[in-house]
Amino acid sequence: MTDNLNLSKEILTEYFGDNEQDFKKRNQVGEVWRRMRKNKTAMLGLAVIIIFALLAIFADFICSYDTMAIKQNVSIRLQTSSSEHWFGTDTYGRDVFARVIHGGRISLSVGFVSVAISSLFGGLLGAAAGLYGGKVDNMIMRFMDAVVSIPSMLLTLALVAALGHGIRNLLIAITIGQVPAFTRVVRASVLSVAGQDFIESARSYGTGTFRIIYRHIIPNAIGPIIVQATMSIAGTILQISGLSFLGMGIEAPAPEWGSMLAEARPIMRSSPHLVVFPGMAIVLATLAMNLIGDGLRDALDPKLKD
Repeated sequence: MTDNLNLSKEILTEYFGDNEQDFKKRNQVGEVWRRMRKNKTAMLGLAVIIIFALLAIFADFICSYDTMAIKQNVSIRLQTSSSEHWFGTDTYGRDVFARVIHGGRISLSVGFVSVAISSLFGGLLGAAAGLYGGKVDNMIMRFMDAVVSIPSMLLTLALVAALGHGIRNLLIAITIGQVPAFTRVVRASVLSVAGQDFIESARSYGTGTFRIIYRHIIPNAIGPIIVQATMSIAGTILQISGLSFLGMGIEAPAPEWGSMLAEARPIMRSSPHLVVFPGMAIVLATLAMNLIGDGLRDALDPKLKD
């Protein structure tokens, strides 16, 4: 009997980890994914984002960046859709399909990286504010209130104008504008769990503050952070396109959805394909991320468990 129990324990350890906590985490992830799969609109959004991501990753293999997305050939300018040029060509004879998928690489990469960085810094600041309270909380949150009081697009425009053009400066500007949202989300989650027994128990055992934050606080706030991140990526894509449309984002001749719309604006009536395809890319990417965010919110909400 004892041998059978030991064998069962070894099997469970091999598949589920070394402790009960690992087993519970795997069960929670599986439950969230099961609930997520039931949401058809969320899965549709996930499929669209996967397609965009694959096109961005393999863009160089699908269409050459130098010869199709950048190189000018005025002899084939303003052609409509054909077998050679699926989305037609632009004013300079560049392939619109190639520019759309290479532009997606810029928009998605900046969006995901900026949200990852802002969630990291916002999570740490929010956890510190909620856990320490008092002066630390007031100092952090008053600074975040000052940042939030400035409209997001205006703040990003000001930072880009001060730092200069380029992907790096655009990434910095967008990241700074997103930190307050993550700080508030994490702080609210921390305040909801900071007074619970397991936090007091960890403190009584002499656990350090930093370990409490990443071991106990952040895992309990991961759900709202993930939802906020997906929503923020959608907003970031719109911000990048808006800044590029205004001439403050990605500089020409690099392809970007917003800059493509800006170039096509004077001739959008005679050549509507120049605004339809990059515009649809912006709409689909933004809508897909919002659908994923809604699906994750429903899947992570314990009140909706069946």
